[in-house]
Amino acid sequence: MLPILYSYRRCPYAMRARMALQYSGIKVEHREIELRNKPQSMLLASPKGTVPVLIVDDLILDQSLEIIHWALQKSDPDNWSEIDKDAAQIWIEKNDGPFKVLLDQYKYPNRHPNLNQNDVLNTAIELLLKPMDDALKSSQFLLGDKQSWLDVAIFPFIRQFSMVNLERFDQLLLPALKKWLAQFLQSELFNAVMYKYPTWKD
Repeated sequence: MLPILYSYRRCPYAMRARMALQYSGIKVEHREIELRNKPQSMLLASPKGTVPVLIVDDLILDQSLEIIHWALQKSDPDNWSEIDKDAAQIWIEKNDGPFKVLLDQYKYPNRHPNLNQNDVLNTAIELLLKPMDDALKSSQFLLGDKQSWLDVAIFPFIRQFSMVNLERFDQLLLPALKKWLAQFLQSELFNAVMYKYPTWKD
């Protein structure tokens, strides 16, 4: 019986989990959900009600980073795990914490009418986008010239941020970051996990 993955195509957390599973060659039963109508079977497995949720026999993984590391323990053909874990943790905490807050503020300005969009953009640039660009000027990936799980874990959030206003993003002076982003957008790995599944129902 295949592991069951509850996912939502555009969710960056689900996206990074799918990319890790694809990279590791782990086949799953993909269950594409509707955020407004979450299946009861998913909520029974993980009451917090967010994707991704991976069910492997009696094991339930409902955090995307847990799924990434579980997949890499099963199979890691290009040694994605062989990186400076402390350095990776610093990037992840910045991305999954304050940058994700800024991303939501930037993407949904109607929910934050008291915030100035240019201020949100500039804060995001200073917090994460500019440091990433600086790091990528000297190496192809965030922690050197070899791709790792860290790049895959952060990429979907940068993609989502860029897509809020592509014209504005294109004007930003972040050449190394844009090259890194384009590399992932054009990759077989990313495109393999963006297949449009029909909505799954219980």
